[in-house]
Amino acid sequence: MNKIVPVGVSARHIHLTQEHIEILFGAGYQLTEFKPLSQPGQFAANETVAVIGSKGQFDKVRILGPARPASQLEISSTDSFAIGVKAPVRESGSIEGTPGITVKGPAGEVELKEGVIVAARHIHFHTSDAAKWDIKDKQLLKVRVGGERGVVFENVIARVSDSFALDMHIDTDEANAAGVKNGDSAEIVD
Repeated sequence: MNKIVPVGVSARHIHLTQEHIEILFGAGYQLTEFKPLSQPGQFAANETVAVIGSKGQFDKVRILGPARPASQLEISSTDSFAIGVKAPVRESGSIEGTPGITVKGPAGEVELKEGVIVAARHIHFHTSDAAKWDIKDKQLLKVRVGGERGVVFENVIARVSDSFALDMHIDTDEANAAGVKNGDSAEIVD
């Protein structure tokens, strides 16, 4: 049985706590939805911020909602070099000991003490998809993407939950190297 999954390319983005949203946009501020994302209940917000590192900054970094328990900036390795922040490859939410960044919004600034990562490639599995393919949470997988520049990605982390929809997430560096775009398919080979 072929194990085919849709691919989503994750551009640089930031997750923010409600406290940080209010510092950046004003007291009581709530994010507004620009468009839904592949995961149920997740959305790209209309709101953007600037992120400032030691060598440069990125303007108009999209906030993904809803508000999170911890603020976290997800960038590619190329982005990391460009702004002068040595971001480690980490699973989303694993921010302990990571570098910080300055985040600037229309109403204020926040100095994140930690939270800048290059997100580890991963696949979101609904529990029914994981069970059908005998895949366990945190299992490391090999995934092949075809096309003119096809590659096999190793160390793809399986993330299993009843609240997930089947979707593989890679960053822009990985997508560009493999010639992959949003909506392409990949096959789990191991």
